[in-house]
Amino acid sequence: MPITLPLKKMTRNDKLRAMEAIWADLSRDESKVDAPAWHGEALQEAERLVKQGKAKFSDWEDAKKRIHRKASKGL
Repeated sequence: MPITLPLKKMTRNDKLRAMEAIWADLSRDESKVDAPAWHGEALQEAERLVKQGKAKFSDWEDAKKRIHRKASKGL
């Protein structure tokens, strides 16, 4: 079923909200979501940084706000 969105008329925030809504729907059943290979690599790298004491952590709510702020500035 082809779906057409008015992407050229949508704001960046509209597009982000659409992506978030799609991801929320897709992730309802985690068993059907296959993680790409690079996820495993990223987790291994994060584990290595934690063991070396070089990892930096952020509160998830603060991180989401920072991401949204950067996205709204076009960064």
